[in-house]
Order: sequence, then C-alpha cells, then structure tokens
Amino acid sequence: MGHRAPLLWLALPFLGGLAVGRMGAAVPLAMGLAVSMAASAAALLATWLAPRLWGPALTGSMLLAGNAAYGIATCIPLDWNDMPEREARLILRLDRVNPGAETTRKVTGTATIVRAAGRLDELVGQRIYFSAHLRRTEAPPVASSVISAAGLLGRVPLAPPPDSFEGYLSGLGVNFRLARARFGGQQVPPSAYRLFCERLAARMNGLLGEGIERKPAIVAVYRAMMLGRRRGLSEEQDQLFLRGGSMHLFAINGLHIGVVALSMNALLGLIRSPRPLSAALVMVVLWLDVDSTGASPSAVRAFLMVAVMESAWALRLPGNPLAALAASALVVSLVQPMDLFSASFQMSYAVVAGIITLGIPLGVRLRDRLMEKCNLVPVGAWRLRDRARSSLARHAMPALGVGAAAAIVGAASGVEFFGLFSPVGIAVNLLLAPLASLVIVAGFSSIVAGLAGGIFATRLLNSAAGVLLVSIDGILRLATAAPWAWFPAHYRAGWIGPVALVLVVSSCLFGYGTRWRADRGGYWPPFAIAALILILGVRFGLP
Repeated sequence: MGHRAPLLWLALPFLGGLAVGRMGAAVPLAMGLAVSMAASAAALLATWLAPRLWGPALTGSMLLAGNAAYGIATCIPLDWNDMPEREARLILRLDRVNPGAETTRKVTGTATIVRAAGRLDELVGQRIYFSAHLRRTEAPPVASSVISAAGLLGRVPLAPPPDSFEGYLSGLGVNFRLARARFGGQQVPPSAYRLFCERLAARMNGLLGEGIERKPAIVAVYRAMMLGRRRGLSEEQDQLFLRGGSMHLFAINGLHIGVVALSMNALLGLIRSPRPLSAALVMVVLWLDVDSTGASPSAVRAFLMVAVMESAWALRLPGNPLAALAASALVVSLVQPMDLFSASFQMSYAVVAGIITLGIPLGVRLRDRLMEKCNLVPVGAWRLRDRARSSLARHAMPALGVGAAAAIVGAASGVEFFGLFSPVGIAVNLLLAPLASLVIVAGFSSIVAGLAGGIFATRLLNSAAGVLLVSIDGILRLATAAPWAWFPAHYRAGWIGPVALVLVVSSCLFGYGTRWRADRGGYWPPFAIAALILILGVRFGLP
C-alpha cells in the first residue's frame, strides 16, 4: 500500500526496552536516562553530520528510555517485594469501577492510594486493584470518588504469566491488590462528569433490552457486544464464543469503534457537515461511548487510532492506518508502559498490524490475480462466468486476505493466552464479522433513537439485532460441533509464545517494508513461521 509510519522508529525500540526490562536486564535508572538523552542529542546531530548514524542513535535512545520506563513503573519500596498480605486501611481515589453482574454484590476496579496510616504512607500514589463486597443497602461506588476502604493488601507478582489474572493486573500498571475489601465513608463525591457517564451507561443498558426482554440470553450477548459487559454471559455462551475464536466480539475494540465511527461519518456526510465539525462530533461521541462503558484499555487504544485518522481527515493531511497504529501504540506505551505485557495489548496490536501489513496487500494481490482473465475481455462482453469471477474477486478475496492474516496472528496468541487452537476460527470470523458489524450498527442506532425519545425505533432495531444474534449463535454452534473445530493447545515452553508473536509480526512488517517481493519469499514467510511454530512448539491436548 506504500504507507509510511515514521513513529515506528520510536514505538518499536521503546517497546523493546520495556521487554528487555521485563526479562531482568534493567539498566540503572539514572544512568539509563542520562545515556538515552545523550543518544537523542547524538541522533539529532547525526541528521546533519552523519546521516547513516541517526537511526542507530535514535533506536538506542528509545531502547534505554523504554528500559527506564519499566523501572519507573515497577518501582516500589524494596521491602514490599516479599511481604505477605496484611490488613490495611486506606483512602482511595477510584479510577475505574468495573460493571458487575446484576445478581452479585461484588464490585472490582482500580484505584490510587491517596492517604494511608503508619508505614503504609510510603505507598501513597501507588495504583491498586480492589475487590469488595457491598452491603445489602450499599450502592456501588462511582469512579472519581474518594472513599475509605479496609481489606487485605498484597503485592502483585513482578513478572506473572501473561495469561493469568496477575498478568492482567500487571498490564494495568497495578503493583498491589486489596482483597476482601469493605468500603467506609465517602470522603469526596464523584465528579459531575462521572455521574453523567454512569447515568448514560445505565440508560444505554436499559435501551438495549427494550423489546427483547423475553430473550435474556440474546440480551446478554447484545449488551456484551455493545457495552463490553461479559459478566452477564452464561458459562455456556462464554465457552461457545471462546471455542469459535470469536471472543474479540465482546471487547470495545477496533471493530466496535470503527463501525460506530463509519456510521457517524456516513450520517454526517448525508447532511453535508463540514469536515472539522464532523471529526469533532465523531471523537466526542466515541469518547463518551468508550468512557461510559468503562474505558477498557482495548477501547482506549482503538479510540486513539480512530482519533488520529479523523484528525488527519479533518485537516486534509495524509493519513494511513499503519501510521495511526504506530501513534496509538506509542502514546499508550508512554502513558501506561506495563500495558505491553497484557494479553489485550499484544493481541489487539498484533492482529491489527497483521491485517494492515499482510491481510490488505494479500487481499489486493488475490483480487488482481483472479481478475487477470476478466481484464482481457471488455466489460460489455463479459459472460456470466466472468461476472461471477469479478464479484468473487472484488468481495471475497479482500476478506480472505484479511481473514488469513488475522488467523495466523490469532493462532499464535490464542495458544498463549487461551490455551486453545481453533482451526474453524478463520471461516467463522469471515462470516461473523459482517453480521457483528450490522449488530453494532443496529445497537448504536437503537441507543441514539432511544436517547432521542424514539422508543418504537429502538424496539424495532433491537429486534433486528436479535435476529442477527440468533444467526451468530447458530453459526457458532454448528461450527464448533465438528470434532476438528478446536483443540486444547499449549506451548512447550513459556518463552515460545512471546517469541512466536514477535516473529510473526516482524515477518509481516519486513514483508510490507520490502513490498512483498517474490525474491524475498513473497507472502509465504509469515505463514511458514506460523506453521513451524504450531508443528514444533505446540503440544496439543490437555497439559
């Protein structure tokens, strides 16, 4: 596609520095920052004096900066590393409160310690994960409020497995967890903005059930897709989507944000809205969607990518998805360095990078190859066979290329994070992606209509979405019923998973950078690497 992404010069070595720090090769913080600044200055001078040296100097600078960022993110008082859990009373500012199931009184989320007594005062400013049980008459707390809490305070392991719950917490930049907590009095009430987001989330949750209340299983899937509320799913539904390789449908991620953005742009384009106004409106609505549904890391990452694209479009500047991906990864890693080690970060960025660098060019190549014979005949002289070939080339081949790229990246990450290999996933997702997009369009339109007072339209759109969700459920049940549809799978060693993901994505970037030249393997290296990893590095069956 010929797209350039100069920010990859910053993002990739910075992420590499974080990874090196995670492996235990941490440079002393002061020395690392000093050398990084010196290397940055050397890179700047090299642009004039020695152009060939600016690349290595800049790479070294960002590598050391990433290493230092890891040291800062994991910096806690040393005597807490081996300290057992202890009773603690803290004053917390709630950063995020996860939406829980309606049938439980348990509430979880992340918070920042703002005040503590005794020796615990050295933990002020640390982010923690809390898990609390509410009393029968106690209302769930709201993010941004400051509240007192008591519970068991423990340390999150420094380098936990990425597929564990501790790995998820580490990815959030959390060093401590407060278990079996009880909330006390509220010190500072939540902000007006957070209260608005809570009311908006509750209203959206209610609107998505209008007209289909008698089908709770469908409503649960619908709300999970639109609001990211997976806790309402049954165990059977959870396993069904997991085995079909379609759990990404329940994340507020690139598919969700992208479909909403396209829907809004299409609507604003119909009324001839100016570009800057359209971009501003789209970003405001998207952020309200992201923030009111919990501002999950995957949602924030997708929002940043779309915001970069929208800004370039509004300012009439060149924009491309690869540059947006690089900008999003750089911003996220600078603000929250530990997010790199979460399953969500690795899967979302790896899959999107594979689609952009391999899937789209491969789809275009397959389309052009299939159209070669058609192009030899004038369009007016096409037979039925030529028209069928043209339709297949224009619609099926691009989807096949994107699906194949997502499949090889998803296979490497699925084995690592879910312990599952789903061969049926590529075919299933080719069918489900268009249906899920239509569900998201219907859900977004339903919410807009409901907020505007059009309850009849909301019920009609929800019913249409319900039909699509029944189709999705039927496709998944049919696909996963086959004996070869999915297999338990695990890497033979813990280091194989991260290395496999790096190799597959690196081969995609290298191929894209060399325009997938035939003398360098063409499009085959990523597929060959993925196949070798599955054959040599994976043990199929229960561990």
